[in-house]
Amino acid sequence: FQGIFVLGLPYALLHSGYSGLFLIILSAALCCYTGKILITCLYEENEDGQLIRVRDTYEDIANACCKKLSCKLGGIVVNVTQVMELIMTCTLYLVVSGNLLSHSFPYVPVTEKIWSVIAFVTVLPCVFIKTLKIVSKLSQLCSLVHFIIILVVMTYCLTQIHQWSWAKFKLSTEFEDFLVSVGVIIFSYTSQIFLPTLEGNMKNPEEFRCMLNWTHLFACVLKTTFALTAFLTWGEETKEVITDNLPSFLQTLVNLWLLTKALLSYPLPFFAATEIVYACISRGHHSNYRSPLFALGVRGSFVLLTLLMAMFIPHFALLMGLTGSVTGAAMTFLLPSLFHLKLKWKKLSILEKCADISVFIFGFLCSLAGIVCSIKGLLEVFG
Repeated sequence: FQGIFVLGLPYALLHSGYSGLFLIILSAALCCYTGKILITCLYEENEDGQLIRVRDTYEDIANACCKKLSCKLGGIVVNVTQVMELIMTCTLYLVVSGNLLSHSFPYVPVTEKIWSVIAFVTVLPCVFIKTLKIVSKLSQLCSLVHFIIILVVMTYCLTQIHQWSWAKFKLSTEFEDFLVSVGVIIFSYTSQIFLPTLEGNMKNPEEFRCMLNWTHLFACVLKTTFALTAFLTWGEETKEVITDNLPSFLQTLVNLWLLTKALLSYPLPFFAATEIVYACISRGHHSNYRSPLFALGVRGSFVLLTLLMAMFIPHFALLMGLTGSVTGAAMTFLLPSLFHLKLKWKKLSILEKCADISVFIFGFLCSLAGIVCSIKGLLEVFG
């Protein structure tokens, strides 16, 4: 939840004002809700009224919903969407790493693309990761690094408390500027892709809902506090990535910490993407597809693909925005609410049905607005 997107939240407040603060809280509540209903779709009641886990993945849920049309159609759509988002996320981490290295060492005569290749070398060991336990350890380190970055930024902001003024907040905002903020805020909470795997690997799965409540609550409090503190410090001068506002002596240090965070963030989406593809390929009766060497080949191909995309796709940030608007909104809002309605319709109350429909409409509008803004940006870039 505390990803690189968090560093863009003060910039989101610049364009959204008080409505941005409300949206940070609303997004936490909606993402927590869709996470719960997605996991609910993994379970069915047996004859004794006990809940039994009859599905294991997002794909299984999709297949169950679309079985009348095709037994595999829903799973194919979900898998393609998941892999697209995960691979684009991995590629973004390499692009960000190249950018951070370039800004940290401006006197070294090396291009951003070469720096991305150097970052790629450091993530190559990911091809040998076989279990989620290793990924979780790396994610713990990633969280620690992130909190160090947040601590540094907030400590500096608190030294400037004499400059704070609530007058910097806007009561009204431009609609297009607000849409930019919506994308940044909502997609800083997305985690639905990982939830079925996470819940299935928990020692006590019955504690999942409690865990989701607490993590979203803490994420909301931290995001709101950080965004407010930073925005009140720099006001109209707030930049897209808040660390760019720091004085030069702190900026280089924080950029190196950000680089570490980006590289430690890479294994989770990479592991998830390769596991999805490997599972799809190895379902046949061919024993060769289940060999460790084949799995290594799949992971090696994917890590190379992320490098090639980082090197050769122009205007990657805009393409990432377009992909995120389609896949992010679909996986976070549209599909969980749709699947929940489909699988649990007879058991849902009127209030629950209204909640699911409202979330679906909200996700659709966010997706549509993000697509329009991203395409407009691409058209402007390409003339």
